[in-house]
Amino acid sequence: MADQEREELIKVLADQRELFRITVRGIDDQQARQRTTASELTLGGLLHHLVSCERHWVTVLAERDETAELDASRFEGEYVMAEGETVEGLLAEWDKVAAATADLIRTVDSLDTSVPTPTTPWSPERIWWTVRYTLLHILREISHHSGHADIIREELDGANSTYSRIS
Repeated sequence: MADQEREELIKVLADQRELFRITVRGIDDQQARQRTTASELTLGGLLHHLVSCERHWVTVLAERDETAELDASRFEGEYVMAEGETVEGLLAEWDKVAAATADLIRTVDSLDTSVPTPTTPWSPERIWWTVRYTLLHILREISHHSGHADIIREELDGANSTYSRIS
């Protein structure tokens, strides 16, 4: 049963990443940096964040550092596709992060293991999440920002994760 749950977690994460990938399919780097709504969010910025976010949480799960503190300054540019970054490069990096996530899911001692999360300025007391909860948090992040990406893409050229003008 546990192996089935692990494989289902891997699959649902992959499915949600694929929806986001569909949303950015066919855009170039300039379009990825383009704001299309009143928000500062862009497709490239969201992609950058999702790669960074998943990498961060997999590191938290792997390291289990009871003294970790999150440096809030790391968020300056968290939602920006940096100079020199490309959609293609970020997607390739996300593939590597996704592979590391899948490997961790398959090899972690238990999904019920409690892991310390880094303290933050807004949460100065140490909080412990289970591995499962942390993985579901990653899923929530991808899902949440996939919705943002759909809106940004619709404003850009009318395409989204369920309708693509790309032939």
